Amino acid sequence: MTRLSTAVRGLATTIAALLTATAAAAPARAEPEPKAPRDFVALNSVDPTIIQEIRYVTPHNFVGEPIDGYRQPLCILTRPAAKALHTAQTKLLRRGYSLKVYDCYRPQRAVDHFVRWAKDLDDQRMKTEFYPNVDKTRLFADGYIAEKSGHSRGSTVDLTIVKLPARPTRPYHLGQPLSPCFAPQDQRFPDNSLDMGTGYDCFDTLSHTLDPRIQGEQRANRLLLKNTLEELGFVNLAEEWWHYTFKPETHPDTYFDFPVSRRSLHGHR
Repeated sequence: MTRLSTAVRGLATTIAALLTATAAAAPARAEPEPKAPRDFVALNSVDPTIIQEIRYVTPHNFVGEPIDGYRQPLCILTRPAAKALHTAQTKLLRRGYSLKVYDCYRPQRAVDHFVRWAKDLDDQRMKTEFYPNVDKTRLFADGYIAEKSGHSRGSTVDLTIVKLPARPTRPYHLGQPLSPCFAPQDQRFPDNSLDMGTGYDCFDTLSHTLDPRIQGEQRANRLLLKNTLEELGFVNLAEEWWHYTFKPETHPDTYFDFPVSRRSLHGHR
């Protein structure tokens, strides 16, 4: 073997080693975020008059911190569900009311966040407001937390009714004193909605839509929401006065995990 060929082989070995080292040092390319199916829309593109107070992008929820996957305070739904809400809103506006949504499509990573929180029995920072009478060890057994949520299929919405003109709501500040979610309306966290007997996401049997202890104006308000939505194809979850699913669901068997963001929707950058 000549000195020239030996040198060439040595150079080739050096180059190969450099390429290997460079490849190892290069950062792994991030996986692209999943996108929503084309039949998912931002609710405000279908009806901009529906009030949105997306709780899980804020720390004012039963976990006490912004929830994974909520990038923007945005309601995303399947188009049929959004159009049905638009029809409901049209009916309510004529009577001086507006719908207000708290949560719409919910990514699976958010549900996973709820599950991790529920298993951390030491984290009780929001108990006084959201589950004062429920031991945290019971959240799974009593059905308040589950590993899957119908919200992740895109046709389920948590919502209430607001009397117009809507009053501004006071923002939540971390560490502020908390009141039970079933306290009288003037004592629980201020919300500009009609008095439904409990606040949103109240882990208590008083949140059952037709609980017999809820009477008078509070019951009438729940029935106004229920009757308005059920006439248009929504089905209420009996344990939560705020929870409705539009039927038939467009994606009855699929749980999505794209982030709550305009960038997740087709046609948006």
